[in-house]
Amino acid sequence: MDWEINIIHLFVSGGHNYRGRHGKGSLDHQIEDPDLIECVAERGIRGDRFFDHQENFKGQITFFDHEVYNDVKKAFGLPDLAASVFRRNVVLRGVPLSELIGKRFTIGGLEFEGTEEAAPCYWMNEAAADGVHEFLKGQGGLRARILSGGTLKKGISSLSLVP
Repeated sequence: MDWEINIIHLFVSGGHNYRGRHGKGSLDHQIEDPDLIECVAERGIRGDRFFDHQENFKGQITFFDHEVYNDVKKAFGLPDLAASVFRRNVVLRGVPLSELIGKRFTIGGLEFEGTEEAAPCYWMNEAAADGVHEFLKGQGGLRARILSGGTLKKGISSLSLVP
């Protein structure tokens, strides 16, 4: 199956704002939104906080549905909410991300394996608004491994399942 997708944002951050911060408050590491990112097979996104995090890490790259982002803005009355607050690497539209769990797929010649939902954490309430954590359950995005690397770019592309 193939989908035409639109990659709208490619977020990379060198530091963790929330991970390991329980009871300590969040941090404010810069989040960049470059036109392209370098995906390195089995390692992650060069320059991202999870690059070389651990061997066979399930979240080497994360995907988030732009429509869910818009739903959060509408449901919580947050027209100026930045897509970066969700801390997902790739914000796109055009594919049901939950259907990619447990499947291999390609985007622009790069191969990924969907591993699990990028489940939202309680920090979403601080990052966006009270209630966003609960709202995002079941639609928090997709965590994936990078199986073959290369450059991922913003814009229109195709996403294909690997047979």
